[in-house]
Amino acid sequence: MTIPRPILIVEDDAALRATLAEQIAEDGDFTADQAESAQEAEEKLMSADARYDAVLLDIGLPDGDGRDLCAKLRREGKRMPVIMLTGQDGEQDVVKGLDAGANDYISKPFRVNELLARVRAQLRVFDNSEDAVFTVGPYLFRPSAKLLMEPARSRKIRLTDKESAILKFLYRAGGRPVPRQVLLNEVWGYNSAVTTHTLETHIYRLRQKIEPNPMQLRLLLTEAGGYRLDPMARLQAN
Repeated sequence: MTIPRPILIVEDDAALRATLAEQIAEDGDFTADQAESAQEAEEKLMSADARYDAVLLDIGLPDGDGRDLCAKLRREGKRMPVIMLTGQDGEQDVVKGLDAGANDYISKPFRVNELLARVRAQLRVFDNSEDAVFTVGPYLFRPSAKLLMEPARSRKIRLTDKESAILKFLYRAGGRPVPRQVLLNEVWGYNSAVTTHTLETHIYRLRQKIEPNPMQLRLLLTEAGGYRLDPMARLQAN
C-alpha cells in the first residue's frame, strides 16, 4: 500500500491546471491541490496545516513571477521539491529558475509521465536529505537523522531505525489509519518471521518517547485494525 503524496499545482491556465490535476490523481502515487496565482499558492503553503510534498510551479503567474515565489518559499524555510513548469526554456530562463531555488525545470508542452518521474526522483533525494523536516505535534521530525526535536522544551529524542520508519510512514498516510499488516510490510518487508507482536512492541516504545502521557494517547492512535498519526495534535507537557 502506497499512500498518495500531496502536490500543489500552481498554474494560471485553468484548463491545463485541471487536466494536470486529473492526470496526476489517476497515477495513484499523488493527490493534487491547485492554486491559480502566487498569492493563493503562498496562502496554501504558509497555512498552519499545510502539507505538500512537492510543488509544480508555473513561471508566468497573473500576479507575479513563479521564480520570485520560489525564492520566497526558500527564504521562509520551505524545502520541499519545486519543479518549474514553463514555456520559457532558454538557458538563461533555466538558470534563473534553478538559482531561485527550483529543483528541476520542465518546459511546456510536457509528457505527464515524464513530469511524474521527475517528481518521484526529486522526492527520493529529498526524503533522504537533511532538509526533510516534518511537523509532528510539538516536534520537528528529521527522518534522515532519526531525530525528533521539541523546540519549546529544547529537547531532542533519538529514534531507532524502525521507530523512524514507522513514524515516517504514518506521517505519509496523512492522518488516515494504516492497517498493521501494511505497516509491517512497509517497515520490515515481506518477512514471514516478523509478527504483529513485533510491530506492537515498537509502537509501545515509540509512544513512550513521544506521548507526554502514554495512558492518554493524543499523537499515535490505535484505530481501525491499525494505527493513525495525528500530526496536528496539540499536546500538554508533563
